[in-house]
Amino acid sequence: MAVALHKNKNSTKIHFNSGILSKNIIFANRTNNQNMEINFEKEYLRELYEVGKTSDKKHRFQPQIVAKYQLRIKMLEKASCIEELFPINSLNYEVLKGDKAGLSSIRVNDQYRIEFIVEQISYETIITICNILELSNHYK
Repeated sequence: MAVALHKNKNSTKIHFNSGILSKNIIFANRTNNQNMEINFEKEYLRELYEVGKTSDKKHRFQPQIVAKYQLRIKMLEKASCIEELFPINSLNYEVLKGDKAGLSSIRVNDQYRIEFIVEQISYETIITICNILELSNHYK
């Protein structure tokens, strides 16, 4: 499969060609350069991001997990919309199904993921709000 990416100041065009199917996707570039708003559902998630450790003993993580968590939250903050996360393969962005339907997630590492809800509020500009719900062990 061939993938081509064409950017200009007004839009980004992605062209997929698998030999059987050819598809163009065009994203309008945002002109407001507004970052995503991040809200933390639980206090320990905010502490992990801002301080690097939590005051409660229930939510203790290894230092490399905390560092990757902080990096992932910074990536969410810098994005102006959720669509900017789609092409970043290391995030493994996905919309969850089943009992977690309505949630999205990105990977911290192979074992942990950040679960969040994305809201888009549209007035004159689009504001994306990302509510961080959980830093969960993917396999528990």
